[in-house]
Amino acid sequence: MTTPAGTTPAVTTLADLKVKLFTDGAEKAQIVDMAKLPFIAGFTTNPSLLRKAGVTDYEGYARDLLQAVPDRSISFEVISDDIAEMEEQARLIASWGPNVYVKLPVTTSRGEPLYDLVHKLSHEGIKINFTVIFADDQVTHASEALRGGAPAYVSVFAGRLADCGIDYMPTMRYAVGLARGTDNIEVIWASTREVWNVIEADRIGCHIITAPADILKKLSGLGGTAEQLSLDGVKAFVKDTAAAGLSLDTRRRSAAE
Repeated sequence: MTTPAGTTPAVTTLADLKVKLFTDGAEKAQIVDMAKLPFIAGFTTNPSLLRKAGVTDYEGYARDLLQAVPDRSISFEVISDDIAEMEEQARLIASWGPNVYVKLPVTTSRGEPLYDLVHKLSHEGIKINFTVIFADDQVTHASEALRGGAPAYVSVFAGRLADCGIDYMPTMRYAVGLARGTDNIEVIWASTREVWNVIEADRIGCHIITAPADILKKLSGLGGTAEQLSLDGVKAFVKDTAAAGLSLDTRRRSAAE
């Protein structure tokens, strides 16, 4: 099968990907299961995912998870909406382990920016995952705050931009470009919606993409052809028809005619 002129060849296999793959989720059993896969480089969580997983003892959950997965990057988010308390929580979360990145949102719920706090913490040696970032100016200020500090992530919510009908690619390219000019910042492509986003992230040189486990598990199908997908689809319909016991009696119509 040839590639049409002017198009970029598709990724052949999972091994071709240069972007680092993180799993986004908070279910301990799922995280431990995904940690068995050598191509999973880290994990991200957030309060919404913790709620979905039924977590009530945050610190106990986190420490237990870090014992189960001690060798991968794991991001845990502060849960306060007060800047002073966020700072105290960030220090506590950072103390849980050397592979912990502290997630801090770009603003409080009142729109108060956290750039100064993030600059302070980062330059004290705390690893930061600066999150809920959508706009170019946020990317600019986030990069300025983190530049020269501890290893850090800038998480841009590409998928949510797409959900609003906004082209996320210019912001993603801008973020990656700024990070490439630093020694300590990596960009995370966040709120991933489909496998194609992984290919997009890889093509623009994004450092990391975080995605739900069900999307990451589909990456084993990379390298298939359109023709094979078509054949597999037909086979699935045939299998499901048999499993459902569906039938149509065309003989009755022929008799009636």
